[in-house]
Amino acid sequence: MDGMSSMEHKSYTHMTFFWGRNSEILFAGWPGARTGMYVLALAFVFALALLVEWISHCRLIGDRLKSNRIATAVLRTLMHAARVGLAYLLMLAVMSFNVGVLIAAILGHAVGFFFFGSRAFQGTPPPGKASADLPTTNC
Repeated sequence: MDGMSSMEHKSYTHMTFFWGRNSEILFAGWPGARTGMYVLALAFVFALALLVEWISHCRLIGDRLKSNRIATAVLRTLMHAARVGLAYLLMLAVMSFNVGVLIAAILGHAVGFFFFGSRAFQGTPPPGKASADLPTTNC
């Protein structure tokens, strides 16, 4: 018995975009070749992109907290770190080169921007008031 047969490992590494559910997204062996897990992976990527948009456009820092500059700076720094970390995780998922993952990420960002960034459901902030706690990202 040679050593290769006992250590077989299916790898779904692609270097070009492809359609299909047989892939690895973020974690070794996940979602693999299971359709249900692939759909779950797409939902996870969609939710991740939606969360990045929410963090980018949310207003968590209240007026009382804004008077404490250090606490405000720490909270904004933590929010920025979370946004960047989640965006990098999302980028790594897209680097699986799976077209379904790319579409899920784009749709997650689009839906997130529509609900949180387009102001379709919010009034215009008063003059001098920031519309979000964090500055916009520059791509």
